[in-house]
Amino acid sequence: MQRSANADKPIPKRVNTSQASESRLGVLYALLCYIVWGVVPIYWRLLSYVQPMELVVHRVFWCAIAVALVVALQGKLSVLGSVLRQPKLLATLALTSVLISINWGIYIWCVASQQLVEASLGYYINPLVSIALGVALLGERLTPARLIAVGLAGSAVLLQTFALGHFPWIALTLAVSFGFYGYFRKTAAIEAVEGLLVETTILFPFVGGMIAYWSATGSGVFPASDALTNILLVVAGPLTALPLALFAAGARRISLSMLGFLQYLSPSITLVLATVWWGEPFTPLHAATFALIWLALAVISGDSLWRERMVQLAE
Repeated sequence: MQRSANADKPIPKRVNTSQASESRLGVLYALLCYIVWGVVPIYWRLLSYVQPMELVVHRVFWCAIAVALVVALQGKLSVLGSVLRQPKLLATLALTSVLISINWGIYIWCVASQQLVEASLGYYINPLVSIALGVALLGERLTPARLIAVGLAGSAVLLQTFALGHFPWIALTLAVSFGFYGYFRKTAAIEAVEGLLVETTILFPFVGGMIAYWSATGSGVFPASDALTNILLVVAGPLTALPLALFAAGARRISLSMLGFLQYLSPSITLVLATVWWGEPFTPLHAATFALIWLALAVISGDSLWRERMVQLAE
């Protein structure tokens, strides 16, 4: 009997090609996100005269407005009604909104109090949290190369902890809050921007009420007498939304393990800013930490490139 024309089509190979393309796109999104997060302390320094809590409230408020405008232009505001009919998804996004608010609050406080070195430690630890969550909750497998990279990264974290000379509660809170944020956003069945819309909408009544109260009592900075302060606060919204949308888009396309290792780019940029530009201490232990981290990145990057090359050769 004659075979059908479809019998010889390499369906699995097309699937592999599609997966490889999605993975490359996910890596690009994640890299752009982490670059923005690495340099954004420069922006928050421009608003150093604003109390950290008030700055976080404005971040959420203007982020909600910016995202709502984008989603409205796309004609997708109906997603809010759809999420309301899915209690489990709504609860997940309510949790992620709390987690990211905690993360933002502590981070901005670190910028204001000149503790960016410890903040960067938190984001060095975070990839280890992401990897642990990926293995424990998502069944992701650690390849030998990634296991070596984990060991190198773990050694770097221990060196950073020793350099600080005290229990790094700030770093651990940043790492755990963002690690779980990444996990829940990865498992939430909603697109990046729409999910961010729901998160910020949940918080909008609270932050809007706080801004209104501060404005009525004259205890806040907004609206300010100078236009620059008002502009900087408003722009904090889209500046907050962009990397979060990139992060969520990347998290949906690549493994938590890969997402975690790419994240080393952000604290590396921040640590350079903190030590070179703003004069926070940079010791030989910090130098050793950088060496271990970039070696871990080289190992994981080489492993990923080799695996992608094997997929291409198999096609």
